[in-house]
Amino acid sequence: MGLEQDIEKYFSTAELKPSEKNKAISAFKEMVKLLNNGEVRSAEKTNGKWKANSWVKKGILLGFKLGKNKDMSIDRQLFFFDKDTLPVKSMKVNDGVRIVPGGSSIRSGAYIGKGVICMPPMYINIGAYIDDNSLIDSHALVGSCAQLGKKIHLSAAAQIGGVLEPINSVPVIIEDEVMIGGNSGIYEGTIVQKRAVIGAGCIITGSTPVYDTVKGKIYRKSKEEPLVIPEGAVVVAGSRALQNEYGLEKNLSVYTPVIIKYRDEKTDAATALEESLR
Repeated sequence: MGLEQDIEKYFSTAELKPSEKNKAISAFKEMVKLLNNGEVRSAEKTNGKWKANSWVKKGILLGFKLGKNKDMSIDRQLFFFDKDTLPVKSMKVNDGVRIVPGGSSIRSGAYIGKGVICMPPMYINIGAYIDDNSLIDSHALVGSCAQLGKKIHLSAAAQIGGVLEPINSVPVIIEDEVMIGGNSGIYEGTIVQKRAVIGAGCIITGSTPVYDTVKGKIYRKSKEEPLVIPEGAVVVAGSRALQNEYGLEKNLSVYTPVIIKYRDEKTDAATALEESLR
């Protein structure tokens, strides 16, 4: 039986026998090893479309189920207690990743590509995939199973939500060369296509319509498809007037993300990563 089948089997078993539990832990550890190396992913693009690998997400949930709380404290001043199946990722200097001192944490089972920069304090959860030469800035979060491409700039205090459940749901996907501004948040399986720019303070969720003022379109999540931010779109925080009687009477508006332009040379100059940082 292959690893995928093992994970499926142990995940669906309500109560594991002691002998089964040992085999389940071994299967989970093998999956984490593959996640660490980027050999399996919680979501992949096939034939131009992103699809969740549900067995990987089940495996991660299995790890939470199998684990027992363990004292992972550094000393008597810094206390950490977490599942023994979910330790901190082990890394070496020749991995080619810069992790700046100051309280950052990466869980084992997250892939971190060459040239990635991690500014303190930031956090990357299990199942996440960070491709080469991306920057994860201070106070930024990359949630469980989120997939980030190459040369992404995730600015300070930006949040990329994790999607473990529902099992078949595609997690948040950020494709290559996307710039995500500070204090922004992207959640609920949203897909941001390559070279898009998400302005500071933007909140994008599956329930938030995005208004494209350039193409005259409205982008929404449906039952079949996630919300997709188009390639090269520049999104800023905007507002939309309420059209009901009370809203009109009180001149009320609600928040909405707005696409104001598509990326050009001027935008590229404003969002370029400083090569000297590397």
